[in-house]
Amino acid sequence: MRKMFWAVGGLTVVVLGSFAGVLVFDTPVKPPPLASISKPFADVDFGDLPAVQTFAARDGAKLGYRFYKGSGAQVVVLIHGSSDDGGGMHPLAKALRDAGASVYVPVVRGHGNFERNGDINYIGQLEDDLADFVAVLRPLYSNASFSLIGFSSGGGFVLRAIGTPDEKLFDRFIMISPALPQNAPTIRPSTGGWVSVAKPRIIVLAMLNRIGVPWLNGLPIVAFATSPDVPNLTSVYSFRLAVDFGAPRDYLAALGRSKKPAALLVGGDDELFYPDRYAPLFEPVRPNLRITIVPGISHIGMTVAPAGIAAVRKSFLDLTAPATG
Repeated sequence: MRKMFWAVGGLTVVVLGSFAGVLVFDTPVKPPPLASISKPFADVDFGDLPAVQTFAARDGAKLGYRFYKGSGAQVVVLIHGSSDDGGGMHPLAKALRDAGASVYVPVVRGHGNFERNGDINYIGQLEDDLADFVAVLRPLYSNASFSLIGFSSGGGFVLRAIGTPDEKLFDRFIMISPALPQNAPTIRPSTGGWVSVAKPRIIVLAMLNRIGVPWLNGLPIVAFATSPDVPNLTSVYSFRLAVDFGAPRDYLAALGRSKKPAALLVGGDDELFYPDRYAPLFEPVRPNLRITIVPGISHIGMTVAPAGIAAVRKSFLDLTAPATG
């Protein structure tokens, strides 16, 4: 018995030492800049980019957003993708405004120097921020219809709102090239070179969270292939931000529970995700999901290229059109 005790104790020390080593040393390595993500913005005119305004979240933090004033009959909350501060949504936001919507682009907490770049306080805080933001907007648009639209990680975050109590905040949902969990069949290897993840650290942190130990969730686990030539980007995410800003693990079940109108669009030349794998994945749980592959359009092209923007605009107008018959 004594030998068994010492053997178990020794094994425990080794395991704990290994875990500690992973947590200390397994940091994500930033990939080289990915030109296909940064270059499309070189041709975007940001001269009329709205100034960032702020609202107060429930914890007292002042969080940012940009506003594109429309007619007011439709309100769009447009969620940006990973590392962005919302400025990258400028061409798409203008197109949705021109389609008649009042468009709000929040700067997701942990981005754009609002709070700590690359980190949040707890898993679930982004959902709380979204609810707080809609609570600010609702009194301004008592008779308006609300749409939640998200791109890339923001598209995954739309799935986090679908099928949960937050679903009641919106009348419809549009996912543009949504980022799904890393084990999803839609993800290209290394997300096409955009993402580097510290997998051992992720595994250890996930195990700690399962036993109720969230205290190390601020450790970085994801690095992005951002370019130094593009300002205001967030290059590294903590565990809790990476978990919260994207699709939940049960994204298929969440989508299957939802009864509200929804659409998904992706570029036919998306270099981060496999565009032809979304339909086989989603249609079994949501046969009426409107899935559109836009030929010849890259990942970023869905929000900056004319054909990508036109496809999103059409999807929005189709979903908001009055029912006939």
